[in-house]
Amino acid sequence: MPKPGPGLRLIDVANRAGVSLATASRALAGREGVSEEVANRVRQVADELGYVANPFARTLAGGASTTVGLIVHQVDDPYFAEIAGGVIGLADEQRLLVQICHSGRDPDHELRQIRHLIAQRAGIIIIAGSGYHDPRVEAEAEAVLAGYQRGGGRVAVIGRHALGADTVLPDNEAGGHAVTAHLLELGHRRIAVVSGVPGLNTVIDRMAGVASALREYGLSLDDLPVVHTDFVREGGRTATERILAEHPSTTAIIALNDAMAMGVLAMLRERGIGVPSRMSVVGFDDVSVAADLAPSLTTVRLPMTDMGRMALELALEPPAARPRRRPTGHQLIVRDSTGPAPGQSR
Repeated sequence: MPKPGPGLRLIDVANRAGVSLATASRALAGREGVSEEVANRVRQVADELGYVANPFARTLAGGASTTVGLIVHQVDDPYFAEIAGGVIGLADEQRLLVQICHSGRDPDHELRQIRHLIAQRAGIIIIAGSGYHDPRVEAEAEAVLAGYQRGGGRVAVIGRHALGADTVLPDNEAGGHAVTAHLLELGHRRIAVVSGVPGLNTVIDRMAGVASALREYGLSLDDLPVVHTDFVREGGRTATERILAEHPSTTAIIALNDAMAMGVLAMLRERGIGVPSRMSVVGFDDVSVAADLAPSLTTVRLPMTDMGRMALELALEPPAARPRRRPTGHQLIVRDSTGPAPGQSR
């Protein structure tokens, strides 16, 4: 039986999978003409043997690999746009080309994008955006990336916990604590949370920070209305509509990202609800437009552009015995969207 290593050939994969050389080539390149069942079998064999990454090992050794694959959840989200800017900036300095892929927060689609980048012989793959709390959701992606790295490919991730790669970790829990403590210090107790889908690690970490701040004031997250919605502007709008209908005494809304916070502000503006005189609003990330909103948004600043650079820097370093972790830090940015709870004074 062939063993993983530089001498492994495509014909070895084809023989092990019981297909022709041409079929194996088409399956690994993602081309048409191969059934999904056969393609999956070929890819599984290639992953087991560590074949898919060997081309990257050869190109990396020869200094010829110039492509960085960047997978983001949403290309039109300012959070990911700023991360991409950091990756692209450093890539330009290193004379590397960046290919950006969009996963849509769909683990299956993300896996297809990973396989596509591998088939295109990208020398580095960077994955930005939250993973899922259940490790089974990402088990196949982890296995594919492990094979890719064994063959010489380099991987770095942003905001992920379980992919076995060098990681840039946003300061999500501490940031969630900071924005919540800010509202509590202003006298707010009737607080609602606009959250993303509950299975995302980013949501879990940021909610843990919210909960820890509440505990310091003798409160519990169980006492707060939490609306789970899509991590987008429209999600913030629909969640706010529900909060206003079901919890009309709410005086402050925590949105777990700035995109949702923009939707919150838009809905409050439509309803004629004053911010911050009647309702305070906080976000998370401090995307570039947060300061230009009306009112300007109180939020947690994460260094998104630096996060992109940090991830590529990790990928450009020689691999370590264990995956490295780089925290980002955070900063509470207080602007015009927060003020004392109604009836309170500064």
